Amino acid sequence: MGLIQLNIKGISYSQTRSGAYALVLNEVSGKRTLPIVIGAFEAQSIAIALEKEISPPRPLTHDLFTAFAETFQIKIKQVIIHKLIDGVFYSSLICERDKVEEIIDTRTSDAIAIAVRVNAPIFTYENILDKAGIDMNNDELFGEELPEEEEEEFLEEMFSELENLTNPYEKLSTEELQKMLNEAIEDENYEYAAKLRDELDKRTKK
Repeated sequence: MGLIQLNIKGISYSQTRSGAYALVLNEVSGKRTLPIVIGAFEAQSIAIALEKEISPPRPLTHDLFTAFAETFQIKIKQVIIHKLIDGVFYSSLICERDKVEEIIDTRTSDAIAIAVRVNAPIFTYENILDKAGIDMNNDELFGEELPEEEEEEFLEEMFSELENLTNPYEKLSTEELQKMLNEAIEDENYEYAAKLRDELDKRTKK
C-alpha cells in the first residue's frame, strides 16, 4: 500500500464549537483534504512553528523534543498517519540514529508539531483518505476569496463534515449506547466506556 504525501494547508477554529480546532492537511498530488481535530495547545504549537518569525520566550514541549533529538543526533525522517479508529488518527514518527531506524508511536497532533520544526514530510495511506478525506476547495478557506460571513459558513460546513466522518456513535440510539456502555464496563474496557459516556452526556445536554 503506497504512501500519499500531505501538506499543511492551515489551522481552522470553529466559531460555534468551543475549543474546536481543525488541522487541515491536503494531498500533494490531489484535491482531497484531511481535517484532523486537535487541541488548543497543539494548534498553538503548530501555528508558532509555521510562523518562522515567532519565537516563544521559553521552549515549548515540541521545541524541547526537537532539541533533544538534535543534541543526540536523532534524525526525524517522516511522519506517517497510519490508522483511523473510532475517529482517532494514529501516527508514527520514523526516526534514525547511527543508521538504525526506529518507529515511535505518537499522537498525530504532536507528530505534526514536531515534523514542522524539523521539515519532515507527512504521509498517510489511501484507505485513510478514502475514509476521512473531504473533497473541498479549501483554497477559498485560507485565501482571500470569500467574504467573512461566507468563510465562517464554509468553515462550519467543514467541521460538520468532519464530525460526520469521525463520530462512529452518531447513528446509534441512546438505548444502544447505554447497552454498549454497560457491556464495556462489565468487560473492564474503561477507555471505551469513557467515550460512550461522553457521547451520552453530550446528548443529555442538547
